[in-house]
Amino acid sequence: MSAAVSISPLRGILCMVLSLFFFTMSDAVSKWLTQGYPIGEIIFVRCFFMYAPIAFMMWRQQERFSLRVRSWNWHFARSLLFVASSFLIITSIKLLPLATAIAFLHAAPLMITALAMPLLGERVGIHRWFAVLAGFAGVLVMARPGSAAFEIAVLVPIAAAAATALRDIVTRRMSAYESTNVVLTWSIVGLLVASGATLPFAWKTPSMIDFLLMASSGVLLGIAHYLMIESYRLAEVAIVSPFKYTSIIWGVILGYLIWAEFPDAYIIVGSVLIVGSGIYILHREARRQ
Repeated sequence: MSAAVSISPLRGILCMVLSLFFFTMSDAVSKWLTQGYPIGEIIFVRCFFMYAPIAFMMWRQQERFSLRVRSWNWHFARSLLFVASSFLIITSIKLLPLATAIAFLHAAPLMITALAMPLLGERVGIHRWFAVLAGFAGVLVMARPGSAAFEIAVLVPIAAAAATALRDIVTRRMSAYESTNVVLTWSIVGLLVASGATLPFAWKTPSMIDFLLMASSGVLLGIAHYLMIESYRLAEVAIVSPFKYTSIIWGVILGYLIWAEFPDAYIIVGSVLIVGSGIYILHREARRQ
């Protein structure tokens, strides 16, 4: 995907913006459902419906479908991290305002950059280290540790960002010999098994409307994944990746419309630092290639 020829940058950008809209919509639906249902149950139901758009994507690309695995150890590691990040993300959007949780989650690319050298052996230049430090300063501004406004709940999205970063680093290691189809399929199977294991301990029979909301959350996730991959097919990574941060805008809009939430000045300033650092790291990455 990173070597894709830029076919239609505007269409690629549109797909990325829509992808993040659907991701945020799915998060908003999940946040609504966490008021009355266990997190494991929500994840379990939406897993079934999440895979349908992804399967359609595989069929549309006319790729030979195969579930052959070359390294079960790496798949197991990625599945564990996928499970951890999924549960932590839903927990964070349950505990915090939607836009706030999403802003913290965007620290994941900074963590990937910081961990790329010790875990992947990649060279990280001084400019990118300064960008990482600026981004983490944004996290501290939002969290306000040591102040009366500090909430222990902010540690949940930070942990989710860390799990997401480690998951993506493992994915990089696997990408040389495992196809995207195999990685996606087995990770979803792992999440289905893990969330299913929680059902005997926490289950509440959903109403028809709530079941449809859970299903729609899964479909929205699947469509979001499809559109994101499509955006990388239509345009270069450096062009479309900065638009991932539009999820913060969608989070502010949906949080205000549904729960009357609006981020305070600390969240806004911290978000600007994180977004600016992330875009600068993308810019430096594009110059290296």
